[in-house]
Amino acid sequence: MTPIVPAQAIELPHEMTTTGFDLPGYRVERNLGVVRGVAVRSRSVLGTIGAGFQTILGGNISLFTELAERTRQQAFDTMLHQAHLAGANAVIGIRYDANEIMSGVTEVLCYGTAVRVVRVD
Repeated sequence: MTPIVPAQAIELPHEMTTTGFDLPGYRVERNLGVVRGVAVRSRSVLGTIGAGFQTILGGNISLFTELAERTRQQAFDTMLHQAHLAGANAVIGIRYDANEIMSGVTEVLCYGTAVRVVRVD
């Protein structure tokens, strides 16, 4: 599986995603199964040093926050792309999971159920 570039992630509108198991105003017509996106990132040496300086001052460690957000976004975008390939027009039950694979290397998994939904009148 190749990394997903942002242009590929626009295939499903973000308003057609939810952590819930239904979309208000829509009915699930077909369940297409679980879709997932995985991103693995490591901290750079310079980033770790910069974050070390930020810990001295306390508060939000923006270098790590940005790294975490980019990793989650990549996993989410990859999941949306996989849902599109499966023929879905929505993803429900979205969840995230993260694991440290080794020191400084984190895997982020985003998964949900790809579905075909139809508008309810």
